[in-house]
Amino acid sequence: MRMQTYETSARAAGRAADEALALYAWNARIGGALLTPLHMCEVVIRNAVADALEAVHGSRWPWNPGFERSLPRPLGPGYNAVADLQTTRARAKSTGDVIANLKFVFWEKTFTSRHDTKIWDPYLRQVLPNLDERASLSTHRKQIFDNLNQVRLLRNRIAHHEPIFMRNLLDDFQTIQRLVEARCRTSSEWMLAQQQVLELLAMKPF
Repeated sequence: MRMQTYETSARAAGRAADEALALYAWNARIGGALLTPLHMCEVVIRNAVADALEAVHGSRWPWNPGFERSLPRPLGPGYNAVADLQTTRARAKSTGDVIANLKFVFWEKTFTSRHDTKIWDPYLRQVLPNLDERASLSTHRKQIFDNLNQVRLLRNRIAHHEPIFMRNLLDDFQTIQRLVEARCRTSSEWMLAQQQVLELLAMKPF
């Protein structure tokens, strides 16, 4: 148990040292509560992207050479979408298997300008029909990219049992909700009915 971050925060707030443990417990609880919205967000977004990719590259898009060529090939360290796709499809029996097993970051990286002409200009509003019509497609696409990056970093911190109590968790939750709602308002309403995040935010120890 790494308590230094929590103890430092308790001291800064003028709280007793034993209250750091309450903050630690709350951090664990709010992290657990965020998993359901995060799960919903990932499934909804990957399905939206998969629909757009199928419209452009066909139902076997993971095996489409044109799609593979459209992906970036980084020279240095870091995430490699081509390698992720190749590794995932090699052990998959169907497109559905690929969709379920690609990393979250794969879906995030599809929302870059390199895919505007073929994918997002014609299909962004089709697969995310509830986007604000007043904003341009490029504005939406960039905002979705930034939002998914925010969500992924939150997800990673929770997965590694890191402190998240210093984040603006209400903003994180609202970002998740916006992404889900862009795809399906019914899904967003269902998620809102299931979540315990808002209740726990009101119970933060200090």
